[in-house]
Amino acid sequence: MPALRTLALTVAAMLAFAANSVLCRLALAHGSIDPASFGSLRLVSGALMLALVLRLRPGPALASARTDWLAAAMLFSYVACFSFAYLTLPAGSGALVLFGAVQITMLVAGWRAGESFGARGWLGFALAVGGFVGLVAPGVSAPAPLGSALMAVAGIAWGIYSLRGRGVADPLAVTAANFLRAAPLALLLSLMLASQAHAAMHGALLAVASGALTSGLGYVIWYAALPGLGALRAATVQLSVPLIAALGGVLLLAETPSLRLVLAGLAILGGIGLVLLGKRR
Repeated sequence: MPALRTLALTVAAMLAFAANSVLCRLALAHGSIDPASFGSLRLVSGALMLALVLRLRPGPALASARTDWLAAAMLFSYVACFSFAYLTLPAGSGALVLFGAVQITMLVAGWRAGESFGARGWLGFALAVGGFVGLVAPGVSAPAPLGSALMAVAGIAWGIYSLRGRGVADPLAVTAANFLRAAPLALLLSLMLASQAHAAMHGALLAVASGALTSGLGYVIWYAALPGLGALRAATVQLSVPLIAALGGVLLLAETPSLRLVLAGLAILGGIGLVLLGKRR
């Protein structure tokens, strides 16, 4: 029964994380909301949902979380760049660029901290970087350059944010505190871009769903699943997120995956998988 519970929680968390890409693209593809407003609603609704969860659970309150303004700034940077990138990127391509940038950032940080990859790990790292470069390199079927650059920045920011959160005693409380601190930054960006602001009910609801459900509750579910996974499995199952997002783009947005996306995805995800296998050895 515990194994079945962990499996169910893991599947739900991966679906939630992949849904963020699909929801954002759905909201922005037809101009039902501007990206700054989407990011603001996502962070505010996520902060409210996480604060509610913390209030309802037994344990330390939100005030007990340590202050980390750098982590909050990285969270804001991720959400803002993510939102603006999806003005031009398909859901699948965006998720793959994001995931590749996150993992490469964390692998580089691990290497700089003294982690040893071994021959298999270095081969995987080279394959992942090559696939990432091949995906975003100029060409007829390449994703939009500005969107790709913004999503790569979002991935780097999320990678740094993840590194900042390693080893915290209460990751849920820390995540809630970071959402709470990042939300005013997003609102300030929306204020600066007020002349471009617009939000139909459809777009606003998608933004709130992305914040409260697939981000806020998504993290609650993920942290509940983590104790039953272990570090290696937790890293490995996240390989499914770009694939689920690409499938969601096909089913809900009528996107057609290009050959470049498929080959780059195989290289990036396969390369990261080799690195993870090397770490296990």
